[in-house]
Amino acid sequence: MIRIQIRPVWRFHSASEKDFDFQLISILAELDASQKLTHAAESAGISYRHAWNVVSEWEAFFGTPLVTKMKGRGTRLTPLGKRLLWAGQRAQARLEPELQNLAAEFADALNESLTEQAPSLVVHASHDFAIAGLREMSASSRATIGLQYKGSFDALASLRRGECDVAGFHLPEGPLGALMAQRYAECLPASGFKLIRFVTRAQGLIVRAGNPKSIKDVHDLCRPDVRMVNRQRGSGTRALLEFLISSHGLDRTRMLGYETEEITHGAVAALIAGNQADVGFGVQAAAAQYRLDFLPLCREIYLLACRTEEFPSKPMRELLATLKGAEFHAMVKALAGYDAQQAGEVYEGLAPATAHPGP
Repeated sequence: MIRIQIRPVWRFHSASEKDFDFQLISILAELDASQKLTHAAESAGISYRHAWNVVSEWEAFFGTPLVTKMKGRGTRLTPLGKRLLWAGQRAQARLEPELQNLAAEFADALNESLTEQAPSLVVHASHDFAIAGLREMSASSRATIGLQYKGSFDALASLRRGECDVAGFHLPEGPLGALMAQRYAECLPASGFKLIRFVTRAQGLIVRAGNPKSIKDVHDLCRPDVRMVNRQRGSGTRALLEFLISSHGLDRTRMLGYETEEITHGAVAALIAGNQADVGFGVQAAAAQYRLDFLPLCREIYLLACRTEEFPSKPMRELLATLKGAEFHAMVKALAGYDAQQAGEVYEGLAPATAHPGP
């Protein structure tokens, strides 16, 4: 099976021309966290000397330092280094799902032409760290997953139209979950579908490290000194935030940045890490990825929907076995705010899923 990766190219033009080395972003990210170039080199999987050469090359290109060495205080990023780090992280977080979707479509078409073999399962799913990990696991096995990221409602609509085998979506535990289930029910097939429990994850407010604005809950989104960043319309996370806002009787028009949208949890976190926003709503794993603070508001169940007639198929049986396996559980355990204790449990309809108390 052929796999494809599509990567962006940044071409800088000044007195000379140079293609950007994204390895620099990994180095700067670890330097920003640890202030130690030795740690940054280890994180990037390169030698100390190579890491220093990468930094030095780009300092020479820009004509100004990206890092500064402070005696007894390690190596720190200059303002330019911080801006470059933020731009790279935001671009990666924003573009990655779209590039992965394009790569998956192209790879599927090539594999069908070359081997007459399509992916074992076509999955349309809301963007999620565990879903991404599942696809990577499947790449080393015969049970390949053709994954395309779509908002929860679009993913379920794809399943209803027969455009995918599995649709991934999420809803909160408790009363809000029952309300959201009513909206999801409109997108699911009228009958004849099963739900598989995938993971449970924490959703809440992502804020800058140290929470400098002293944000406590969704009421603070209405403060005139707080800038928020939102998820895109059609995403389950956006729908959940709107339910929370309505349940507290808050006025969206008072929320600065409510119309600013990003398409992934990571892109929301990257915007906050770059001080372009003070708060966003997303999963704890995104906050941890960018070393931000997280204020939990609810637990969510991430579910996989499939048609009943597809459930006995070999690819579906292999998927269930994977979800109950040690490798999958270890991968999920490494994600902040996630657990997979009940992964692989099967439900008949939305009501039993929302009623399940969870771990």
